[in-house]
Amino acid sequence: MPVPSILFPADPLNPRRPDPHFAWEARLLRELGGEHHLVDHDALLAGHPEEAVRRVPRDCGPLWYRGWMLPSARYAGFAAALTARGGNLLTSAPGYAAAHELPGWYGVFEGATPPSVWIPSDGTAAPTPAELADAVARLGGTGPAIVKDYVKSRKHEWHEACYVPELADLATVGRVVGRFVELQGESLAGGVVLRRYEEFERPDGTGRAADGAEGDASGAGGVGGAGGAGGAGGAGGRGGTGGRGGTGGVGNAGGPNGAGGDGRAVEVRVWWLDGRPILVGPHPDTPHQRVEPDLTHVPALVRRLGCRFVTTDLASRADGSGWRVVEVGDGQVSDLPRGVDASGLLASLIAA
Repeated sequence: MPVPSILFPADPLNPRRPDPHFAWEARLLRELGGEHHLVDHDALLAGHPEEAVRRVPRDCGPLWYRGWMLPSARYAGFAAALTARGGNLLTSAPGYAAAHELPGWYGVFEGATPPSVWIPSDGTAAPTPAELADAVARLGGTGPAIVKDYVKSRKHEWHEACYVPELADLATVGRVVGRFVELQGESLAGGVVLRRYEEFERPDGTGRAADGAEGDASGAGGVGGAGGAGGAGGAGGRGGTGGRGGTGGVGNAGGPNGAGGDGRAVEVRVWWLDGRPILVGPHPDTPHQRVEPDLTHVPALVRRLGCRFVTTDLASRADGSGWRVVEVGDGQVSDLPRGVDASGLLASLIAA
């Protein structure tokens, strides 16, 4: 059976080398006896997938991608271009969308993650007041919430474009959502999401922190799983296209009463391959934290999602009621913190 290779983004300044952010993964992969190829991420974003994959050998067989996040439509073009060259991305285009975008995974994780509603969008226009009022009603009508799109939040503009202190104040909802849409611009992914704000534990034992999740997942404190503005879950994205690094997270954000927060949530990123956890480690926003999450109910949910390679970001609720899934992400575009031993993860991918 062919051994999978891994695709990394090329360095824009030296296309024969991996992007510096992923160079350490490429080196480790070589040490493990694996093979990698390079793709042009900028060409993928521009809608030129055939040009983007021209350095990938023909008939290269099974492939994983480890790189900056892509819009789902661009990923579909990426997969088709590789298929035309005799390659096969092991995460299908529908599987990528299911793990990468909140509406794709929310139905499976509902009850284990902060309650959420969303308003689809075909462009960059903000939802109408009627659409927002309907969404607020579907979320219960009162209480604090977080604004994001299907993939990311604007956690660094917490009060301006992320946090809604009270859903019943529709004027404030409209202002925050409008500013969020304005700042996202053409990067708006899918539509606007409203998520219930939840307070998560932070290292000092208090509950005031900012959220945790979205590739693109999170920081500390209390959020309903919003993603970092730059990304899976992970690394901040080159050109604003992030990896899912701070996958959802809203770190260093204010608490429910609007006070500034200076903590990070106790958050963990779990990497899953074929329904099994193959790496449990810190979230990229809090790389030095070491905690053991309760995964009792998560494996069944991951298996039900049906995606081969995914990440889940978990945070512990401040009231002691247990761990919550604050974000789900496609594992190919979720960030790995520096210093984490990724040998088992990469070895599992090339053995899959």
